Amino acid sequence: MPRRLFPGFWRKTWLVSALDASEIWPAALVSLPSVTMNEQEVDRQINQMVQFIKQEAEEKANEIRVAAEEEFNIEKLQMVETEKQRIRKEYERKESQVEVKKKIEYSTELNAMRLKVLAAREEAIQGMLAEARATVGAVSASPAYAGLLVSLICQGVRKLEAKQAVVRCRAADAEKVKRAMQQAQTSMPGVALKLDEHEFLPAAPACAGGVHVISVDGKIVCNNSLDDRLQVAFERGAPEIRRAIFGANPNIHVKA
Repeated sequence: MPRRLFPGFWRKTWLVSALDASEIWPAALVSLPSVTMNEQEVDRQINQMVQFIKQEAEEKANEIRVAAEEEFNIEKLQMVETEKQRIRKEYERKESQVEVKKKIEYSTELNAMRLKVLAAREEAIQGMLAEARATVGAVSASPAYAGLLVSLICQGVRKLEAKQAVVRCRAADAEKVKRAMQQAQTSMPGVALKLDEHEFLPAAPACAGGVHVISVDGKIVCNNSLDDRLQVAFERGAPEIRRAIFGANPNIHVKA
């Protein structure tokens, strides 16, 4: 109970205490001085206590505030670092996707260029083959064609390894082939050849000439047409032809 609110009460309490003490102790021991506290002294002490409590509260509040700020700063740093790591990972993922996309685009463009180069080379080779076919087509009109027919018939018979064979040719070459068959039989005694007069090879320019030598039962056919011989020669010589025209292929390593 504040003394400044009830000063008379406190004075009475002090007197009663003093009287009680005088009854118990001798008068000489309890001859207490008459002490009274004025209002200013009471207020001063109360103010000191209030100031002390306020100071303690402020210091405690300041400690709590500092601890909270430290905890907040730590939490904030952790959140910032976590976000940095997330952004860094996202950037690395995007960068990786961009690199993969660039590699795919580059590979696609490179393959497209390679295909164009290969197509241009193949077009050039086929152009050469077409020119060769045109040149071979003119062979049938040359004097050497008769001797060539004899060689083609003999070669076909040897491949069949038969004593009898049927020879098929273009209709325009029938007479030439008959004479060539006679010469072939002369050079191969015991071999009987017959001209197929029911079915002929396609006419020029679909067929440049030559013959097909067929077994009697028709199961085996030796294609000795000029077109087939040209194709076989071209396929065998294609690597050398390409190397001569376009240079060595860097992807093919030739063993020494």
